[in-house]
Amino acid sequence: MTEEPGKERSSADPPEKARHAAHTWEEARQAAFDAATPIPAGPVPLHLALGRILDQDVVALQDMPHYASSAMDGWAVNGTGPWILVEPGTRLAPHQASPIVTGGLIPPGGKGVLRSESAGLGKDEDGLPVLMTGGSARPGEPRTGQHIRKAGEEALEGDILVKAGAQLNPAHLALAALAGYDELPVQGKPVVRLLLTGSEVIGEGIPVPGQVRDTFGPQLPAVVTMLGGIAGGQQRIGDSYEEWLAALEDVVPEAPGAPDLPADVVITTGGTGRSGTDHLRDAVAELGGRLVIDGIAMRPGHPAVLAELPDGRFVLGLPGNPLAAMMALSTVGAPLLAALGHGRLPDIQEVPCGSIIEPDPGRTRLMPFRLLYGMASPAQHTGPGMMRGLASADGVMVVPPHGVQLGELVPAFALPWGPPIPAPAAPGSKAKPRNAARPGRTAAKTAASGPVDWSALLG
Repeated sequence: MTEEPGKERSSADPPEKARHAAHTWEEARQAAFDAATPIPAGPVPLHLALGRILDQDVVALQDMPHYASSAMDGWAVNGTGPWILVEPGTRLAPHQASPIVTGGLIPPGGKGVLRSESAGLGKDEDGLPVLMTGGSARPGEPRTGQHIRKAGEEALEGDILVKAGAQLNPAHLALAALAGYDELPVQGKPVVRLLLTGSEVIGEGIPVPGQVRDTFGPQLPAVVTMLGGIAGGQQRIGDSYEEWLAALEDVVPEAPGAPDLPADVVITTGGTGRSGTDHLRDAVAELGGRLVIDGIAMRPGHPAVLAELPDGRFVLGLPGNPLAAMMALSTVGAPLLAALGHGRLPDIQEVPCGSIIEPDPGRTRLMPFRLLYGMASPAQHTGPGMMRGLASADGVMVVPPHGVQLGELVPAFALPWGPPIPAPAAPGSKAKPRNAARPGRTAAKTAASGPVDWSALLG
């Protein structure tokens, strides 16, 4: 008999799903990275291009500036003064002048610009108004070409203004606008839509017993952006299978400028366990998708799921506990978004461990840590449902199943919002002790060697 989607199995049912072999932590990272291909490049409006990687050179579409203009408020003149005044824009004959403002088009025949503060109005012998030099004018002013911005002095048509591969900054965008561009071709980035679940979750106020505050809504959009994605809005659903299925069938992003198409990645929270309210796997199966990752031999975050739907969308199922979800996102989501966004597999560094960590056969443990005197010591308050330890952490240790000895190098990765993990000291180098004895004094007797207890410093 076929089980209905979302229906909980009884204890007598054969545990086919429970017998799958979970990926190791290293395998899961690599599988997530290998599953995706970079999103093709495409044009985006200038106001959405900041921080994006330029895919093609930006070239001058015409000379820049494309016309000769005045660098000052004043008068466009031809020849030496005094000058007879004519209407703006009129072709200037020798000894003629017309008013002009900064950036104004130099009229035909204009040879220079006399600044307002260097000019004065007078009358000729016939009583007609004329322009004369005066005020702060220097002898011979204006010289030919003085205070004129020549056409093409910044760039000639076809010149490369910004090279492909540049990460676009505000000055790049201003330069592109100056050159006449409305859009720029940039490398693709994944649009990520969030699907948040849990009938017990509230979005504001102090939760009462049986309720919990939403930690994903305030956190995940920012982390997605830090990992190279485009936050495409979020939707909250209940715990029924029908809601899960409907939400996964058509999850259109709400990101500005995003196409009216389903998001590249859907990140779900909760629903990755094996209870009657955990519907992710059944919904993926009904939509014809495949599981790329179904569980990881790590903690916290072991129930993480990565699936690919027939239309090419990825569904990343995070556990419902906040710390477990962040560790799963770091393990699977970071490589996935990097691959979709033309990036590389995120770096893993090594740090010396500041304590002894006992073995946990068969499971990798991800431990937020604090750097104390150059050593990584496990942070406190790091239960699967806690966030306090991660909020003050300097990174995350990747503790292998066989454990770690005091001072042993252990793999670690930086947090999306934190600085890079510092490289360990070179072999043989010694740091000067903080309490080194001054010359002429006897050093205090050192404590007996052994494990260091940093707990008092990690509050």
